[in-house]
Amino acid sequence: MRKLALAPLLGVVVAGASALAQPRSGGPRNVRSTSDQREEVSITVYNQNFGLVREIRNVDVGTGRAALEMRDVARTIQPETVSIKSAAAGALRVLEQNYRYDLLSPATMLAKYVGKKIKVYRYDEKLGTEQAFDAEVVSVAQGVVLKINGEITFDFKGRFAFPEVPANLIAQPTLVWLLDSQQPKQKIEVTYIAGGMTWKSDYVLVVDDKDALADLSGWVTLVNQSGASYQNAKLKLVAGDVQRVSGDDRRDYDGAKDEPMKKAEQGFREESFFEYHLYTLEQPTSVLDNEQKQVSLLRAGGVRVDKKLVFFGQQYWYRGSYGQTLSNQKVSVFLDIENTEKNKLGIALPKGVVRVYKADRSGAQQFIGEDAIDHTPRDEKVRIKMGEAFDVVGDRRQTDFKSLGSCVSESAWEIALRNHKDTAVEVEDVEPVGGDWTVTQSSQPYTKKDAFTFTFAVKIPARGETKVTYRVRVKWC
Repeated sequence: MRKLALAPLLGVVVAGASALAQPRSGGPRNVRSTSDQREEVSITVYNQNFGLVREIRNVDVGTGRAALEMRDVARTIQPETVSIKSAAAGALRVLEQNYRYDLLSPATMLAKYVGKKIKVYRYDEKLGTEQAFDAEVVSVAQGVVLKINGEITFDFKGRFAFPEVPANLIAQPTLVWLLDSQQPKQKIEVTYIAGGMTWKSDYVLVVDDKDALADLSGWVTLVNQSGASYQNAKLKLVAGDVQRVSGDDRRDYDGAKDEPMKKAEQGFREESFFEYHLYTLEQPTSVLDNEQKQVSLLRAGGVRVDKKLVFFGQQYWYRGSYGQTLSNQKVSVFLDIENTEKNKLGIALPKGVVRVYKADRSGAQQFIGEDAIDHTPRDEKVRIKMGEAFDVVGDRRQTDFKSLGSCVSESAWEIALRNHKDTAVEVEDVEPVGGDWTVTQSSQPYTKKDAFTFTFAVKIPARGETKVTYRVRVKWC
C-alpha cells in the first residue's frame, strides 16, 4: 500500500481495539498463534536474498472448523510457498489459506475511514483544555482533507480518534487458515520462503614476512530483514547458485543427501547438498529482525601461498603497426592458494571477499589488498588479485611489422622488464593472441598455455632489467 503524507496527524486514539480478537458472528472459532507457541524453528538461508523457514507450533484449535491466525511470520513471506501440516496424520484438513498484510497504521486507518466520521481533538492554549470536533474524512490522496462544521479544510492539526479498528486491518502480517480439525491440540508444522534474508562470506588472510605462508580465517555475515525474529533457531546456510523461476513461483526443498559430513574448525558443519554445499551451525542461535550477525566459518594456519607477478599483453596489438605501445606498464600482483587438505584447507569455500594483511617491520598488521572469490570447491586453486607492483614495471615496443595479406601479419616485439627491488623476482609475461599463430623466433623459451595464449617466465635480477624479444605470425581470417 502506498504511504500517505500525513503531516497534520499528531496522534491517534482508537476505541474498541479489542475487536481484533473477536470472532465473526456465526463463523468458525478464531484461534491465534504467536511465536510463544513455537516448539522448534529452523532457517535455511541462501546467499541470494531469501530463506526457507520451518516452524513447529503447539496450538489448541479445538475440533471442527477454526480460523487459525499465525502471527510473528516474516513480512517478506511469499504466500504461494506456504505449507501447513499436522504431526498427526489425518487430524487436520486445510480448507482455505490467506495472507493478510493490510497493516494497521495511521495512514491505513484514515484511508479506511474516507467518507466516515471521526473525532479530532485540538488543544486550546487559552482555555488550557482540548476541544473536540466532529469531522468527516473526505480524502487522504495527497494529505488529509476533512469536513468540519460544514467546511472543507486541510492541514488541520490535532489528535485523531476513531470509534473502532476496521475488521480487515491487522497489526502485523498474518497467515490465516480455515481448518477442519479432528482433535483439539495439534502440533503444526509450517514452512515458507521469505525474502530479506541473506548471508555472505568474508575472509582474512595474514601472510608472513616471506609471502610464503599465511593464516586464513573465514566469517559468515548473516543479515535478517524479513520482518520477523527467530529465537533459538537451527541455522543452515546454502552456498551455490540456486535456480529460481521469475516470479518466485517455485518451492525449495530443505533436504540434504546422505553424504559424509566435514566439520570446519569453528562452529559450522559442512556437507555436500545436491549440487551445492550446506553449512549447519552446531548450536542454536537467535536471528533477530534487522540484525547483522557474524559467526566464525573456518580457521587454517600455515597455508602455503604463491605470489605471482604478471605482465599482460593485448590480442589486438598483433594486427597493426604500433611502435611503442606502452611505457612503464604496471605489473599485476596475485596470490595463488591451493584449496587442498595437503595445504591445510580442502573445504568448500563459499564466495566472498578475501582481505589480505601483512605485518610491517614494527609488527603492526597492514592492509595490502582484497579481492572477491567465487564458490571454490576443494582441490581447486584460489587466485587473489592484490593490486599492481610498485617496483616492477615494463615497456613494450614493436620493432617490426609486415602485412602478408588481407588478414595475415608478422610482427617483432621487445619487452623490457625492470626490477627496482633489492631482491630478484620472476614475472610471468602473458601474451594473448587470436586466430592462427606461430612464434617464429624468441630470445627465450615460451609456453603455449592454450589455443590463444603463450607465456614467458622472465627472471629479473635485483635492481636489474631483462629483455625478451620474439617474432610472431598471425592469421585471423
